[in-house]
Amino acid sequence: MTKQILVVDDAADILEIATIALRDVGGYEVRTARNGEEAVAAVRAHRPDAIVLDVSMPVLDGPATVVALHEAGFGDVPVVFLTASARRAEHSRLRALGVQGVLTKPFDPMTLAELLARTLGWTP
Repeated sequence: MTKQILVVDDAADILEIATIALRDVGGYEVRTARNGEEAVAAVRAHRPDAIVLDVSMPVLDGPATVVALHEAGFGDVPVVFLTASARRAEHSRLRALGVQGVLTKPFDPMTLAELLARTLGWTP
């Protein structure tokens, strides 16, 4: 069965590139959301196998979205943050929220699916 990934980012170009990378290169089924509120609704409608979540978004940012997912009973869905920050302290702060990993933008579309699978402990 094909794993389903929810990609959440307010930047349309990131959504498009990540979708192509995960779907066409990685073979995943991909859904998208543009902010945290859409993400929580999407998870309720179609529980994904994992979420790739932007940190900085309007309406509900990444960390607040993780909290909202926990409150909605979806705390067991693996989350990997996607952030433009390469600072070690920021990555540590994000990991402290209980996510499976933190990936940095910009990312290589040809290796994103493999990197995500490795971060989640899945075989590519």
